[in-house]
Amino acid sequence: MTESAELVREHDTDLGTVPQAAPTPAAELAWGRHYVAVEPSHFRIDYAINPFMDPEVQPDPALAMEQWQTMVATLRGLGATVDVLPQRADAPDMVYAMNLGLGLVRPGGERHVVMSHMRYPQRRMETGSAQEWFAASGATTSYVGRDGVGAHLEAGDAFAFGDALVVGYGPRTEELALKHLALELGVRVRGLRITHPGMYHLDLAFCPLDERRAMVCPAALDAPSARALMELVPEALVLTEEEALTTFAANSVVVGRTVVMPACPDRVRAQLEAWGFDVVIVDVSEFHLGGGSIRCLTNPVDITLGRDLPVLPRGEVVLPPLD
Repeated sequence: MTESAELVREHDTDLGTVPQAAPTPAAELAWGRHYVAVEPSHFRIDYAINPFMDPEVQPDPALAMEQWQTMVATLRGLGATVDVLPQRADAPDMVYAMNLGLGLVRPGGERHVVMSHMRYPQRRMETGSAQEWFAASGATTSYVGRDGVGAHLEAGDAFAFGDALVVGYGPRTEELALKHLALELGVRVRGLRITHPGMYHLDLAFCPLDERRAMVCPAALDAPSARALMELVPEALVLTEEEALTTFAANSVVVGRTVVMPACPDRVRAQLEAWGFDVVIVDVSEFHLGGGSIRCLTNPVDITLGRDLPVLPRGEVVLPPLD
């Protein structure tokens, strides 16, 4: 058993037992009410850049479109705004909109997007089209690297939680990108080292639920990072490696007190409901063939500096110790 897996046992020796609900509900997330998504007009598997992808196993285009439309309708029905970008014909992964860029609102209300710099060249053309769309919609944009030069950053690794922007690094995002984000945005960045090949983005292992709670899968990280994440989240709903990889439960989104999930193990549902959340299941299994689920298909652009992330004028990077 790895040390990260042992942390799961330390946290809850019987994962089938639901902990008691907190006596006072935490304040719900202020962000997660405005998303950008990409219509899957050209979704397919042309290459393999993660363990889920197999060009020999193609999604059903009609079913994928139906699932995506149901997801968008569900989010809008919960009161969220969902803006839709067209998909480039030569960018089959562009439908995973979470990785187009890190969308934020500055304290004065200005919308800004730090564009992703994809690790794999197969996806880099997505960023140019997305940058044009964001700029045309009135947002300012910036880069930490582009066109294969500079630090790699993929926005599926970055989440606002607690006192920091929590950023996974290793498989896709590089450690150097954390310094760029801290300096440019003037925030604290807490880095977590991802080591699991199947959870190559943090959004496959971490889902903020409210100000105190999150779904977490420590097995995605090395031991010091797993411990740092468990210490960061006051009330963690721990997912096993199997749950994270087979249900994509962490790759969910939260609108107010509703968790929109691709699947939900019974014990996870019991804990979420004990905490006062509603669970809505939306089948997006065609997109699991490409290695992403509901969070990967949606990009929140309403994280607000000064409200959801404390502002530190000179920024700060906090890294876990080395093994």
